[in-house]
Amino acid sequence: MDAADVILRPVVSEKSFELARDYRYTFEVSPRANKVQIRHAVEELFGVHVISVNTMWVRGKSRRLGRMSPGRTPSWKKAVVTTREGEHIAAFDTD
Repeated sequence: MDAADVILRPVVSEKSFELARDYRYTFEVSPRANKVQIRHAVEELFGVHVISVNTMWVRGKSRRLGRMSPGRTPSWKKAVVTTREGEHIAAFDTD
């Protein structure tokens, strides 16, 4: 897998920006990517040193599509990556 295929997008939320203050960055990742692949992809794409990677599945929520049709948002895989202190990822800079 290529690094761009592993990291799909940064997760932009209040909680992810709070974690970024502690050098923990949240990404949506490929469902087939493992922690080692995620670590190498973040190091290659952003030029930081990764200390740890935590992954989890975010279950899809039930939604209505129109008046009566039941639907569901897709489930996706999330990774929280911890970097060395002092190393920032530009996508999460609020300055």
